[in-house]
Amino acid sequence: MTRMTPFSSPLFLGFEQMEKTIERLAKSADGYPPYNIERIRDDEGQTVRLRITLAVAGFQEADLDVTTEENQLIVRGQQGEEPEREFIHRGIAARQFQKNFLLADGMRVLSAALRNGLLSIDLDRPEAERLVQKIDIRTVE
Repeated sequence: MTRMTPFSSPLFLGFEQMEKTIERLAKSADGYPPYNIERIRDDEGQTVRLRITLAVAGFQEADLDVTTEENQLIVRGQQGEEPEREFIHRGIAARQFQKNFLLADGMRVLSAALRNGLLSIDLDRPEAERLVQKIDIRTVE
């Protein structure tokens, strides 16, 4: 039995890598840390940018890493162990995480800021240049 995927149509040319990326993101769908994605609008109500906010309480700036690789925004967190602390009860997770967000072509990361245990990452998508290209047809004999 042949496996049908969203990109298996012969009309989708060159999307193999995107399909692999989507499969990888689906497999790594972990709920930690929780996050929000919101639209930031200007005074006229136009979308200016997107903001991803992750709840990273207990993480310091040095514990976090925000990178882009190909069309992915990758946020990693890893807290160092504190050997001088002795816990009687440890209910606050100190685990590492990696959160991946698939970015559309043209998306760019503007900034990242850590404040009150929330990591906010602002993104925008500049208006793409409209390109129309005429392809000459030649006769082959």
